[in-house]
Amino acid sequence: MATNIVTTTWKGKMQFESTNPSGETFLINAAAENGREGAGLRPKAMILSALAGCSGLDVASLIEKMKLEVEDFKIETIANLTEEHPKVYDAVTVEYHFYGNNLNEAKLQRAVDLSVEKYCGVMEMFRQFAKIDIKVLFHKV
Repeated sequence: MATNIVTTTWKGKMQFESTNPSGETFLINAAAENGREGAGLRPKAMILSALAGCSGLDVASLIEKMKLEVEDFKIETIANLTEEHPKVYDAVTVEYHFYGNNLNEAKLQRAVDLSVEKYCGVMEMFRQFAKIDIKVLFHKV
Protein backbone atom coordinates (compact mmCIF):
# COMPACT_ATOMS: atom_id res chain seq x y z
CA MET A 1 0.00 0.00 0.00
CA ALA A 2 1.38 3.43 -0.98
CA THR A 3 1.46 6.30 1.47
CA ASN A 4 1.58 9.96 0.47
CA ILE A 5 2.85 12.55 2.91
CA VAL A 6 2.01 16.21 2.39
CA THR A 7 3.32 18.87 4.74
CA THR A 8 1.41 22.14 4.98
CA THR A 9 3.12 25.01 6.81
CA TRP A 10 1.54 28.23 8.02
CA LYS A 11 3.26 31.24 6.43
CA GLY A 12 1.37 33.87 8.44
CA LYS A 13 -2.03 35.53 8.26
CA MET A 14 -4.24 33.33 6.05
CA GLN A 15 -1.52 31.72 3.91
CA PHE A 16 -0.03 28.22 3.95
CA GLU A 17 2.62 26.52 1.82
CA SER A 18 2.02 22.87 1.00
CA THR A 19 4.39 20.26 -0.36
CA ASN A 20 3.50 17.64 -2.90
CA PRO A 21 4.96 14.11 -3.07
CA SER A 22 6.71 15.24 -6.29
CA GLY A 23 8.66 17.82 -4.27
CA GLU A 24 6.79 20.79 -5.71
CA THR A 25 5.19 23.37 -3.41
CA PHE A 26 2.19 25.64 -3.76
CA LEU A 27 0.50 28.34 -1.72
CA ILE A 28 -2.96 28.09 -0.19
CA ASN A 29 -4.90 31.19 0.81
CA ALA A 30 -8.41 32.14 1.91
CA ALA A 31 -10.88 34.10 -0.20
CA ALA A 32 -10.74 37.90 -0.02
CA GLU A 33 -13.90 37.99 2.11
CA ASN A 34 -12.10 35.74 4.63
CA GLY A 35 -9.00 37.87 5.09
CA ARG A 36 -6.98 36.81 2.06
CA GLU A 37 -3.73 38.65 1.61
CA GLY A 38 -1.28 37.66 -1.11
CA ALA A 39 -1.05 34.80 -3.54
CA GLY A 40 -2.45 31.33 -3.10
CA LEU A 41 -4.97 28.79 -4.26
CA ARG A 42 -8.32 28.28 -2.60
CA PRO A 43 -8.72 24.81 -1.04
CA LYS A 44 -12.13 23.86 -2.43
CA ALA A 45 -11.15 24.95 -5.94
CA MET A 46 -8.01 22.81 -5.65
CA ILE A 47 -10.05 19.66 -5.18
CA LEU A 48 -11.88 20.46 -8.42
CA SER A 49 -8.47 20.83 -10.08
CA ALA A 50 -7.43 17.49 -8.57
CA LEU A 51 -10.53 15.88 -10.06
CA ALA A 52 -9.86 17.33 -13.52
CA GLY A 53 -6.13 16.60 -13.30
CA CYS A 54 -6.62 12.99 -12.27
CA SER A 55 -9.07 12.25 -15.05
CA GLY A 56 -7.14 14.39 -17.53
CA LEU A 57 -3.97 12.37 -16.97
CA ASP A 58 -5.91 9.18 -17.64
CA VAL A 59 -7.43 10.56 -20.83
CA ALA A 60 -4.14 12.03 -22.08
CA SER A 61 -2.46 8.66 -21.56
CA LEU A 62 -5.24 6.92 -23.48
CA ILE A 63 -5.08 9.50 -26.30
CA GLU A 64 -1.39 8.63 -26.68
CA LYS A 65 -1.93 4.85 -26.45
CA MET A 66 -4.80 4.99 -28.97
CA LYS A 67 -2.74 7.29 -31.24
CA LEU A 68 -5.62 9.75 -31.52
CA GLU A 69 -5.38 13.13 -33.22
CA VAL A 70 -6.37 15.86 -30.75
CA GLU A 71 -5.23 19.46 -31.24
CA ASP A 72 -6.36 20.64 -27.82
CA PHE A 73 -8.10 19.21 -24.79
CA LYS A 74 -9.48 20.87 -21.67
CA ILE A 75 -11.66 19.91 -18.76
CA GLU A 76 -14.06 22.29 -17.05
CA THR A 77 -15.47 21.41 -13.64
CA ILE A 78 -18.61 23.24 -12.56
CA ALA A 79 -19.56 22.57 -8.95
CA ASN A 80 -22.48 23.50 -6.73
CA LEU A 81 -21.45 24.58 -3.23
CA THR A 82 -24.01 24.13 -0.46
CA GLU A 83 -25.11 27.17 1.59
CA GLU A 84 -24.78 25.75 5.12
CA HIS A 85 -21.54 25.04 6.93
CA PRO A 86 -19.61 22.97 6.36
CA LYS A 87 -20.02 24.10 2.75
CA VAL A 88 -19.42 21.17 0.42
CA TYR A 89 -19.82 20.36 -3.24
CA ASP A 90 -22.98 18.32 -3.64
CA ALA A 91 -23.12 18.27 -7.45
CA VAL A 92 -20.31 18.49 -10.01
CA THR A 93 -20.44 18.62 -13.79
CA VAL A 94 -17.24 17.57 -15.54
CA GLU A 95 -17.03 18.74 -19.15
CA TYR A 96 -14.38 17.23 -21.43
CA HIS A 97 -13.69 19.48 -24.43
CA PHE A 98 -11.78 18.02 -27.39
CA TYR A 99 -10.63 20.21 -30.28
CA GLY A 100 -9.48 19.11 -33.73
CA ASN A 101 -10.49 18.40 -37.30
CA ASN A 102 -9.96 14.63 -37.22
CA LEU A 103 -11.42 13.67 -33.86
CA ASN A 104 -12.33 10.03 -33.40
CA GLU A 105 -15.35 10.73 -31.22
CA ALA A 106 -16.07 7.08 -30.36
CA LYS A 107 -12.53 6.43 -29.12
CA LEU A 108 -12.36 9.71 -27.22
CA GLN A 109 -15.67 8.87 -25.55
CA ARG A 110 -14.20 5.46 -24.64
CA ALA A 111 -11.12 7.15 -23.13
CA VAL A 112 -13.33 9.38 -20.97
CA ASP A 113 -15.52 6.42 -19.96
CA LEU A 114 -12.47 4.40 -18.89
CA SER A 115 -11.20 7.27 -16.76
CA VAL A 116 -14.58 7.99 -15.18
CA GLU A 117 -15.59 4.37 -14.58
CA LYS A 118 -12.29 2.59 -13.94
CA TYR A 119 -9.09 4.59 -13.49
CA CYS A 120 -9.65 7.95 -11.77
CA GLY A 121 -9.43 7.53 -8.00
CA VAL A 122 -10.34 11.16 -7.35
CA MET A 123 -13.55 10.66 -9.35
CA GLU A 124 -14.38 7.70 -7.11
CA MET A 125 -13.76 9.83 -4.01
CA PHE A 126 -16.10 12.53 -5.36
CA ARG A 127 -18.83 9.92 -5.84
CA GLN A 128 -18.89 9.51 -2.05
CA PHE A 129 -20.27 13.02 -1.50
CA ALA A 130 -21.50 14.51 -4.79
CA LYS A 131 -23.69 13.76 -7.77
CA ILE A 132 -21.42 13.74 -10.82
CA ASP A 133 -22.56 14.60 -14.35
CA ILE A 134 -20.18 13.88 -17.25
CA LYS A 135 -20.33 15.71 -20.59
CA VAL A 136 -18.06 15.13 -23.59
CA LEU A 137 -17.97 17.87 -26.21
CA PHE A 138 -16.24 17.82 -29.58
CA HIS A 139 -15.15 21.01 -31.35
CA LYS A 140 -13.97 21.35 -34.93
CA VAL A 141 -11.15 23.85 -35.35
